Amino acid sequence: MQIDIQAQGFELTDDLREHTERHLRFALGWADDYLCQVSVRLSDESEPRGSKDQRCWIQIRFPGAPSVVIEDIEADIRVAIERAADRAGRSVARRLERLRDQRHSLPTPVRPDDAAS
Repeated sequence: MQIDIQAQGFELTDDLREHTERHLRFALGWADDYLCQVSVRLSDESEPRGSKDQRCWIQIRFPGAPSVVIEDIEADIRVAIERAADRAGRSVARRLERLRDQRHSLPTPVRPDDAAS
């Protein structure tokens, strides 16, 4: 699974990158063969008046099917990542089930060479 992680408004530390990858691999690892790419955008949405909003936005691309997009906003970025990854796992399961029902089979698994394109 190819995971692209970027941060806006704060530094993306190695610890935070590992935390994000670990939760996404746990939530989506079972579907790795059916995913093209996973993009993660972490951002600080805090306002000057004191709100401490940290945003985790995840886009999961499939070959020949629309992407799944998940977003979660929490006071703690790690909680936002964990919740968004969990929801992403459930959403991917539903998407693959719908694709299987429509086509009477799952989409063709992505080969490692195909994922780069």
